[in-house]
Amino acid sequence: MRLSVIVPAWNEAGGIHHSLAPLQPWRGRGHEVIVVDGGSDDDTVHLATPLADRVIRAPRGRANQQNAGAAVAKGEGLVFLHADTRLSGEADALIQRALATHHWGRFDVRIAGRHPGLPLVAALMNRRSRLSGIATGDQAIFVRREAFEAVGGFPAQPLMEDIELSRRLKRLGRPACLRPPVTTSGRRWDEHGFWRTVWLMWHLRLAYFFGADPADLARAYYGFSPPKKTGQNTGFE
Repeated sequence: MRLSVIVPAWNEAGGIHHSLAPLQPWRGRGHEVIVVDGGSDDDTVHLATPLADRVIRAPRGRANQQNAGAAVAKGEGLVFLHADTRLSGEADALIQRALATHHWGRFDVRIAGRHPGLPLVAALMNRRSRLSGIATGDQAIFVRREAFEAVGGFPAQPLMEDIELSRRLKRLGRPACLRPPVTTSGRRWDEHGFWRTVWLMWHLRLAYFFGADPADLARAYYGFSPPKKTGQNTGFE
């Protein structure tokens, strides 16, 4: 099974090399890497070009960018990798084996950062995901192309698009939960404070569960202020 790794990026010049470099052995084995830039005004595109098979542009927003990458991808399996998350050079074989028996899946995550509480946060994320069957984008979601198309791809919403995609994919089957971890950046915890970020993340998830508008959640996430409680229950699990 040929895999297409889709990397949404925006102003990631400081870290895009670290995400794409481990994927070069994948390219040597016939997989492809697609970077979808959301209008960077730094050197992201320049740095990504030699390390990707294609670099395209799309309107900013992870859902938009990831759907745009999927639309031009040639692989039977799609891997959605955040620009601040790293997969190992051998993870393609794990994904191929998982997609032989599952419609979709994700990895456990390790958070790289300064605070000693980050391993606990990662462990709780992994356990919650394993129990609920819901994955986050930091866990490098992978999916068979036909399953991705069957559920309509990522929903057109500015936040929680990974949660909503997981809900849709769960109707086809539970995910393959791979224990070898991907490594994602803990920069948000480092920059904004550990406990403040933990509180915000849990607040956003709870608000989404109770039907908050994803646009309000996005403003809270990027502006770091509590979202308004609006909307109807989405049925988030």
